Amino acid sequence: MKKERILIVEDDPAILTGLTDLLDSEGYETYTAGDGNAALRAYAKEKPDLLILDIMIPEKSGYDLCKEIRKSDTKTLIMMLTAKGQEVDKVVGLELGADDYMVKPFGVKELLARVRAILRRRGAADSSSPKDDRPICFGDINIDPKTLKGKKGSKDIAVSLREVRLLQLFARHAGEVLDRSVILDEIWGLRYEGTTRTLDQHIAKLRQKIEDKPARPCYIKTVHGVGYRFDR
Repeated sequence: MKKERILIVEDDPAILTGLTDLLDSEGYETYTAGDGNAALRAYAKEKPDLLILDIMIPEKSGYDLCKEIRKSDTKTLIMMLTAKGQEVDKVVGLELGADDYMVKPFGVKELLARVRAILRRRGAADSSSPKDDRPICFGDINIDPKTLKGKKGSKDIAVSLREVRLLQLFARHAGEVLDRSVILDEIWGLRYEGTTRTLDQHIAKLRQKIEDKPARPCYIKTVHGVGYRFDR
């Protein structure tokens, strides 16, 4: 069986060695880089399945690297590492196209669980039936999943692949309350843990694009203590 390939981008030698040893011991094929430029070269050469990407690295920041990769590649998985733990850092990373993030310091078991989940979900998506490329239309919104572009009225909007998948899931279950754990498992392959804000950050950014008043949404509504409901 082909090993899944992980590129670890981290400028702290101790953390880099620790992550490499950990993931090697779990059977992954690992590659490393200590700065943004080296990471780009390794990414182009090795074509990894997943990047574990520290934000604060020399040459090019993790943000810059994520942005550059996402210009032409929406499939390679990106998990960002941040030592700051501030909401703004997470929002920026997710907005640029990261699939998930973890805050330092993190536990070994949690990291491995996240890595397994994100790779499992990608594998399931790759082996599933052909994706739905039909336009997503509701209200004054029209989005083309093939181009990741759309319109809100006369305004052009761009969406990420993750946002398209969220909208497709919501559209299939319009009017239903979707539990957070159901959404996370369907889109990320993550078993819900109370500390994760990944879903909430993606919903917040999506609302900025599709809602007239993001603070008072009419399409994606929060059902407190449960999850979200999509109303066309």
